[in-house]
Amino acid sequence: MKRIDGRLDDELRPITIDSTLQQYPEGSVLICTGNTKVLCSASIEERVPPFLKGSGTGWVTADYSMLPRATNTRNRRERDTGKVSGRSQEIQRLIGRSLRGITDLSTLGEVTIQIDCDVIQADAGTRTASINGGYIALSQAIARLVEEKQITRNPILNNVCAVSIALIKDRLLLDPCYEEDFKAEVDFNIVMTDNEQLIELQGGTEAGPFNKDKIPQILELATKGISEISAIQNQYISGLNLNEN
Repeated sequence: MKRIDGRLDDELRPITIDSTLQQYPEGSVLICTGNTKVLCSASIEERVPPFLKGSGTGWVTADYSMLPRATNTRNRRERDTGKVSGRSQEIQRLIGRSLRGITDLSTLGEVTIQIDCDVIQADAGTRTASINGGYIALSQAIARLVEEKQITRNPILNNVCAVSIALIKDRLLLDPCYEEDFKAEVDFNIVMTDNEQLIELQGGTEAGPFNKDKIPQILELATKGISEISAIQNQYISGLNLNEN
């Protein structure tokens, strides 16, 4: 049975990547996953958090925000409320953990790479799109450091990809759109490397407990999606100079 948007249960939404929007960041891509659109930029800063000063080790961190009309009704800018929402904090921490998980920070030197993820349009999967696009922006920034001989080798160890899974009436759906996400009885976000190592596994139920036998099926479906996302990432970063000096 076809889904709301005509896809098969194990089919990703179309993914497109555009790096022509911003001129100044060391890395920048607009990633579109279906109708979800996230602008991911990477900035290299000649500083590290206080706990890393003098260590020779770098840092990768992230900020996440949603534009006021990213959804069908206007949201207030978080700056107007005087604080970052708990949801935004949780998502940006997830993005940061995911990108640090595939970066050898000890070879980065004492620089911070700041990844900014701004949601232009939201149709579910904004956190997963931010990770997938953030990885490409990070790779672009690393290529800049390699090209300028600020680092002696590429600190990126693996691709990192993320995908969501929704359980609706005993059907597992890969990469749900908003209508599917809204109806989901169980929602999972999986972050994984291209060699199938888990970085993060988030899951929760909205409609009571679910059978633990679903977990292997969820991971199998996520692995399929991760493999396809990684291939798209590789097509895009294949021209970057990420070789050792």
